[in-house]
Amino acid sequence: MDPTRENTSGGDPTGTLDEAFERLHTSGPEREGWLSNHAPMAVEALVRHGQAPRVHRWIDDYRDKLEDLPGRSTRVTAENWTEALGDPRRLGDWIGYFARQVEEHPWRDVLAMWWPRLLPGISAGATHPVIRTGHAVRVLLADGPPTAPRLAELAHALGYWAARHSTLPEIDLLPREPTAAAGLAAVPLIGDQSGGIRERLARITALPGRPRAGRPGPDAVAADGVTGPGSARTGLREIVRAATHRYATHAHGSPVMLVHAATAPNAVLRTLPALPPGLWAPSADAAWAASAAVTAVYAPGQAAPVPDGTPPAPQEVFARAAAHGDEHAIKFADTALEVAAGPEGGDPLAMAAARRAIELIPRA
Repeated sequence: MDPTRENTSGGDPTGTLDEAFERLHTSGPEREGWLSNHAPMAVEALVRHGQAPRVHRWIDDYRDKLEDLPGRSTRVTAENWTEALGDPRRLGDWIGYFARQVEEHPWRDVLAMWWPRLLPGISAGATHPVIRTGHAVRVLLADGPPTAPRLAELAHALGYWAARHSTLPEIDLLPREPTAAAGLAAVPLIGDQSGGIRERLARITALPGRPRAGRPGPDAVAADGVTGPGSARTGLREIVRAATHRYATHAHGSPVMLVHAATAPNAVLRTLPALPPGLWAPSADAAWAASAAVTAVYAPGQAAPVPDGTPPAPQEVFARAAAHGDEHAIKFADTALEVAAGPEGGDPLAMAAARRAIELIPRA
């Protein structure tokens, strides 16, 4: 299955996902002033992979990590939004703004307008806002007309992204590598890997440019030599695969945070079908920057051996992640399954990486 195609297999005849979203939309996207609320992303992955019966119990176990939806102060409008962009004190205002937008306009139009505005801030919130957006879009691309809870989830995701919007520092652009795997291997690691992600990202001075796509399609390069949407999609798919594979050997550097080197670009990959093709190349560029940045600030200097043994089948891997319970293990297994379902077919290394996440991330 091509993960950038509209997924029509994610139906939820039980209505569990809409029920879960309705429960969770009384909560804000963060807790303790910064930590992300992962629940909407995790429950979407659980439902998608046949674990709907676990969802409400999982939310019950997670409820201590939920805080009330932030209040609103000043209405965000078409005239004043630039003043509110990147202001976390305006979380409630931004969520309210996008709730109105998806009620009054087709959600794809809202996304197409705001995606290029938000994309420079892809690393904001430790990449959680773009990841939540990718989960929300995947739901909206599934069968059937969009429901109110699913539209509201997109509003919450975009509002979170707008409020936390921040860009990477000015950095030197190093030469591009021929493959995504080589590009991640060439990322210079920051010398001081201490502190939170915001402090670490500020220490990045250089990153390689986005690698060239290895297998461009017929629309990869336009007549003027500019990379086309087909190449961007192929390259983005390879970035997700490379980051997922690399987790199998480098996760010990930071088992939780290195998950995002794969899940952030995969969120962008999931969103491509809902975007105009003209936005695909800049989306791939931003996704690469996010993956490379997470690698630069959390990856260890030395690789570990690939875990021994034959990895379980994909659905067994996800069932183990669901039983483990941690939101990062669940979301990483979700991405690994999409890698394994890509055009190349089965992917034992992706399954080994998902198993590694289950082993290394503390149990919920």
